[in-house]
Amino acid sequence: MTLPLAAHAIAALAAFLAVGLLGRRLARRIGQPGVVGEIAFGMLLGPAVLGWAWPGAQSVLLPADVLEPLRDLGHAGLVLFLVGVAHELRLDASRLRDRAIGWTTLGTLVPSLMAGAAFGGWLVLHDRPSLRGTAPTLAFVLLLAITMAVSAVPVLARILADRGLTTTHAGRLSLTSAALVDAVAWLLLAVVIAVARPGSGGVSTAAVVLVAGAPVAVLGRRLLKTSRAERLCARWPWPVAVVLGFCVLQAADVAESLGLTAIFGAFMVGLMIPPGSPHWDAPVRRVSTLGLWLVPVFFVATGLSVWTGSGGIPWLVTILATIVAVLSKIGGGYAVSRLGGEGHTEALRIGVMLNTRGLTEIVLLQAGYSAGVLTSGLYLALLVMAVATTSLTGPLLSLIDRRHGAAAPPPPRKGEQVATG
Repeated sequence: MTLPLAAHAIAALAAFLAVGLLGRRLARRIGQPGVVGEIAFGMLLGPAVLGWAWPGAQSVLLPADVLEPLRDLGHAGLVLFLVGVAHELRLDASRLRDRAIGWTTLGTLVPSLMAGAAFGGWLVLHDRPSLRGTAPTLAFVLLLAITMAVSAVPVLARILADRGLTTTHAGRLSLTSAALVDAVAWLLLAVVIAVARPGSGGVSTAAVVLVAGAPVAVLGRRLLKTSRAERLCARWPWPVAVVLGFCVLQAADVAESLGLTAIFGAFMVGLMIPPGSPHWDAPVRRVSTLGLWLVPVFFVATGLSVWTGSGGIPWLVTILATIVAVLSKIGGGYAVSRLGGEGHTEALRIGVMLNTRGLTEIVLLQAGYSAGVLTSGLYLALLVMAVATTSLTGPLLSLIDRRHGAAAPPPPRKGEQVATG
């Protein structure tokens, strides 16, 4: 890259980061998670307004020689951030013995999967090329099912922490159930990518990679839990973070070369890191924080490319998708939680919490879009749905608190330990 192009790219990078910072601050000012503002400004408002005010702006301000390396940088940031997401998917075995976990997970997973599959089937029957695309029907319907089922563990955890709900029964239940649902969603995404890319070996290749990756992840975790590895991490946290980041990017590249999406490589490395280790938490946090700062670059670069290839947001489909997402998540979570023995207010809170989709949904949508399963129009519609459902979490929890009283930790159940923070 020549010096003028490098200076152009640096200026564009600064502008992208400024857009992300502005969106994050405005979102937090109105009581929303920062990621909602980043998505709204980076992928929706910014590209739309720029395209409306100056249709030829992208070719002048962001030519391909500048936009392409920025898109790669944003993608790398997303991969680095996902290490922290995978590391946070830690499941406490003592919690999994609670029958309420099974009921809640069932309630948030099955109805939303079925609703998403029905929504995908409706789009197939409707057969509009701008929405349906040319992806295999199985991959298309299964991806729509996943997009309705997923919950965002990192964003949900932040919302619960901000509202003091992390140690409540409903908070612990929703976080554990969200982690279980997301684990299922990532596995189903591997099937979607494999079906959508038959030239890479199809489902059999994905199955071999995932089955072989499981013992590798277990072995890696055991090696990293040794006292020597812990001492090395405690003594050299910054060099360890650099090595960790390099390994994540390499694993993502290998996953791409095997026909999967890069996020599986990042997740595999994230799952290797021993949970609950203060020595390893610091490097993971540094790598994930770097990724988080670069994610706005991903949002803006992706938003520009999506808006360029679309005819705008299909609002009828967007509204329908949002209604289906809200009803299946909140309604399903509430109904089955009630069957599992939860009270009316607790079941309602759990359903609302699990309706948070956040950045996890964006990653899934991006994977589907990159694999050719989603068209640009449907991608935008589901993007708006993800922002809307995530934005609803805080206001709905506040409404429940006003009508039924603030949440308070209930007395511990039989066999359940009191959280000590």
